[in-house]
Amino acid sequence: MAAMMAAGRGWDGRFSWDNGNFGGGPRGRSGNRRRMFASGELRLLLLRMIADEPRHGYELIKAIGELTGGTYEPSPGAVYPTLSLLADEGVIAETAGVDDTARKAFEVTEAGRSELAERSDEAEALMARLTAMSGKEERGRAPELFRAMGNLAGVLKHRYRDGRFDNQTIEEIVDIIDDAAKRIERL
Repeated sequence: MAAMMAAGRGWDGRFSWDNGNFGGGPRGRSGNRRRMFASGELRLLLLRMIADEPRHGYELIKAIGELTGGTYEPSPGAVYPTLSLLADEGVIAETAGVDDTARKAFEVTEAGRSELAERSDEAEALMARLTAMSGKEERGRAPELFRAMGNLAGVLKHRYRDGRFDNQTIEEIVDIIDDAAKRIERL
């Protein structure tokens, strides 16, 4: 049991949520979840994405979800410690907010740019692998559709977890979703 826990597996032998595998992540032959990233790959991906544009942790999580077409979205428990590590290493730094919220935004430093220049092939291969997961080539015409579906699922999940659902609210939400489905079907 201790060996399984040390290997990132929970009491039931499956990989735990804390290993950066969230939601419907990839599964191995046995049906158990397997790690999305090899050692250091999430770190490299976040560095690469921050180099593209300064972002908050939440924005990075959503951007990875969009990159994979909703196939994978890392947990905050994997992203935020990795951002702290990158900041401690001096490859990213906090910047003035990207928007008016109190969330910390990060930008890449010269040390980060230097590392990315050295590892550009590795970073590009990682980006290509994640993009291929989404089938984005086929779905490239409607990324906003998948973003909107992800937003709906995220709002519902967070409202449910916060305990803000009573029977009347649930009935209203079901009616809204059913009505939207009917309207979409008629298009």
